[in-house]
Amino acid sequence: MALRLLPRDERFFDLFAKVATLNVEAARVLGELFATNDAARRVALVEEIKRYEHDADELTHAVVARLDRSFITPLDREDIHLLASRLDDVIDLIDGIARRSQIFRIGSAPQGAILLAEVIQRAAAELLKAVQVMDRGKVMTVFDSCREVKRLEEEGDALYHEWLGRLFDDVQDPVNVIKWKELYDTLERTLDSAEDVANVLESVSIKHG
Repeated sequence: MALRLLPRDERFFDLFAKVATLNVEAARVLGELFATNDAARRVALVEEIKRYEHDADELTHAVVARLDRSFITPLDREDIHLLASRLDDVIDLIDGIARRSQIFRIGSAPQGAILLAEVIQRAAAELLKAVQVMDRGKVMTVFDSCREVKRLEEEGDALYHEWLGRLFDDVQDPVNVIKWKELYDTLERTLDSAEDVANVLESVSIKHG
């Protein structure tokens, strides 16, 4: 029988899982955004990501409000606030990528952007897996998912450097280079943010294991 990792409090853990689920959905839609060249479809996908981001903000506010009302919490208050904030950072960055793609009126996405978006999807799925078992005593599942997120961050870092280099191989359209450099930078930052979540999850697991 697995030892309990954390005291059960579905109120907080359910909120974390809901935000992590929104991260997964936003990352999935980001992949669709880069895969299509249909302008109308892109507008709809950007707005879908914005709705997910708005919902995540509401859930993060709910975590903070519940902290203010709770005398006893399943985790240290600082850890609850930090985890909620870090999860929200991921979807904020995804939303930023989507919004910039609309502002920049991007054409066909380079393969590097599609690959990075796919890595972000996998990282978001691993974070959800870890968050879903935080209160079930499955410490190794949390650790395994966090290690995979860190591996994915390294995979994304390699893709970022490779495709950023390719971007500068052809500078016939410098404006396009500027657009995609910013998008690549934010894609890479999104993976860094996912790794930040993994670091918080590991720290909490060690503290309460």
